[in-house]
Amino acid sequence: MFDPSTDKRSAVDYAANELYLNRELSLLEFNRRVLMQARDERVPLLERLKFLCIASSNLDEFFEIRVAGLQQMAELNPNTRSADGLTPAEVLSAISERAHSLVAEQYRIFNDEILPALEQEQIRFLRRSEWTPEQDAWLRSYFHSDLLPVLSPIGLDPAHPFPRILNKSLNFIVQLSGKDAFGRNTGFAIVQAPRALPRLIQLPRNVPGTGPHDFVFLSSVIHAYVDDLFPGMEAGGCFQFRVTRNADLLVDEEDAEDLLEALEGELSQRQWGDTVRLEVAHNCSEALWQYLMDETQLTAADVYQVNGPVNLSRLMAVPDLIDRPELKYPPHTPRVPKALSGDLFAAIRERDVLLHHPYDAFLPVLELLRQSARDPKVLAIKQTLYRTGAKSPVVDALCDAARNGKEVTVVIELRARFDEADNIDLAERLQEVGAHVLYGVVGYKTHAKMCLVVRREEPGSDGTGGLRYYAHLGTGNYHPKTARLYTDYGLFTTDPVMCRDVHAVFLQLTSLGKVIKLNRLLQSPFTLNKGMHDRIEREIAQAQAGKPARLIAKMNALVEPEIIRKLYQASQAGVQVDLIVRGMCSLRPGVPGMSENIRVRSIIGRFLEHHRVFYFHNGGAAEVWLSSADWMERNLFRRVEIAFPVLDKALRKRLVEHLEAYLADTAQSWVLQSDGTYERPEADDVPPVQSVMMEGGL
Repeated sequence: MFDPSTDKRSAVDYAANELYLNRELSLLEFNRRVLMQARDERVPLLERLKFLCIASSNLDEFFEIRVAGLQQMAELNPNTRSADGLTPAEVLSAISERAHSLVAEQYRIFNDEILPALEQEQIRFLRRSEWTPEQDAWLRSYFHSDLLPVLSPIGLDPAHPFPRILNKSLNFIVQLSGKDAFGRNTGFAIVQAPRALPRLIQLPRNVPGTGPHDFVFLSSVIHAYVDDLFPGMEAGGCFQFRVTRNADLLVDEEDAEDLLEALEGELSQRQWGDTVRLEVAHNCSEALWQYLMDETQLTAADVYQVNGPVNLSRLMAVPDLIDRPELKYPPHTPRVPKALSGDLFAAIRERDVLLHHPYDAFLPVLELLRQSARDPKVLAIKQTLYRTGAKSPVVDALCDAARNGKEVTVVIELRARFDEADNIDLAERLQEVGAHVLYGVVGYKTHAKMCLVVRREEPGSDGTGGLRYYAHLGTGNYHPKTARLYTDYGLFTTDPVMCRDVHAVFLQLTSLGKVIKLNRLLQSPFTLNKGMHDRIEREIAQAQAGKPARLIAKMNALVEPEIIRKLYQASQAGVQVDLIVRGMCSLRPGVPGMSENIRVRSIIGRFLEHHRVFYFHNGGAAEVWLSSADWMERNLFRRVEIAFPVLDKALRKRLVEHLEAYLADTAQSWVLQSDGTYERPEADDVPPVQSVMMEGGL
């Protein structure tokens, strides 16, 4: 029996700073794990190059959003402290130190590991010193015919001040000597490379000395012939640089009369936010980078000198240019479950169906919409859209349904970061065909993944019939492309109670009214946070009663302080807690007397781990929940999210098996240490276990 006098919780200060890892530093640790995939020789070579590019792209967004936000906070609320006790200025200082180390490692891997390995496979990135005379002649001709006409060098003088630099654009600062036609000797010029120009140029095979896959960086070509941009003058030095700006949009939703118009107005300004980072060539002199630093209003801590192209993510195009299957992952073809290859309505009526993307195809989700658009018995379709792609077959099907006279209602989240322009276009397409388009709730992003089809059916032998709901609920976006790259679950159901809950959430999003009571679903910002707390507390009670208690949670991020405190309490009570957290994690595992019963691992592999799954032992009557929400403040309190239980016993069993497979993984997993670092798990000299589950869903 549990003795209250032994309860450790009452003696613990759960607000103690040392119990929490900083979320931004944790995000940098995640990016380091992604970068380490570029070093993993078990990964095909061109896929290693992709991981290097992904790490570079992730770091760009980190500066555009996270660092930019911290800089603003340091100005407006400098004394604010996060759960780990750091002020914005202290976090920025720690970020600078770790990010500089990360960037240095990124370029070391690129130069010392990736490039030599590619060269062994006859994939070469030629430096200027390696060009043959014939290649030099071809590139000079290319420069004059394709580059020079679109370049506009700017000499710096009182009439030509330092130009405004576009976010993440490629630029060059050129040191000049001599006088121009007007007798001016300014000393410096800026050359901006338009985004229409390719950052990588593939040399034709018919140029003597050229291999099957020889590339030259645009920056190398401009360096080589920069003198031709300044006739009669001499370029003493030419150095690439790039400026990163704050890319978050600031829209006053409360005062905006039309959110779509307000966002359209802000999008044009995204490229001109405050500067947050300066990247310069490693051989750029200190005087020159300090000049650039002053002109961009940054500090030395914001300057990153790089030995290679300033935008490694542009190399993402290389694998598509090279037909070398042995250097890539084997082709992956998602399966379509046999039960879903015909009449989807009949299949879903038969039993709940769970799809596990990307092992299962996204096609059945599209097919449900397409069949609904054609079916005369379908009266209405309700759909949420967060990210779905610029040319979305989901939107095509919804447009067809509207043209066919169905009542189509779409809640589209215009504020999905970096997808705002696409979502505005999709909203306008839907409105043109008569669909009802709404933008969610002011102040709350609609992140829930829901589709509801209303169908009129003939009464069956059991007396059922009339209007029937068919629902699809998911952990990921309605995006066919990412469904081939991200791991997610999608549930088809006709459970009347769950479907009525989905309908109620749609009513809440499209109309006005009080908080609604849901019988199956948990919804943020109302019941999802409390629902998770209650279930953790229930496991605590089981452990305190001397009964088995366990929870497993898989998500993208864990940073919400109250949830973390509840997990600490669970550990202290003896609950076995396994967390599979791909990205940020602020919980500190392995602290004696606090979190020794908590294990945290991150899975980094071919597919981006995106699903959110929550398992509670519940005294043997296991509960498994799927959700669109991570355990973050924004998901639990500032977004419309849902979590839904898996009611079918066989599906629950399969989901638990999937979670256990992730926990057994020693090939793709990283284990979080109490100091915030991650290490590969020890494999005990046995072949590594990989958690890829190609059998798909049910």
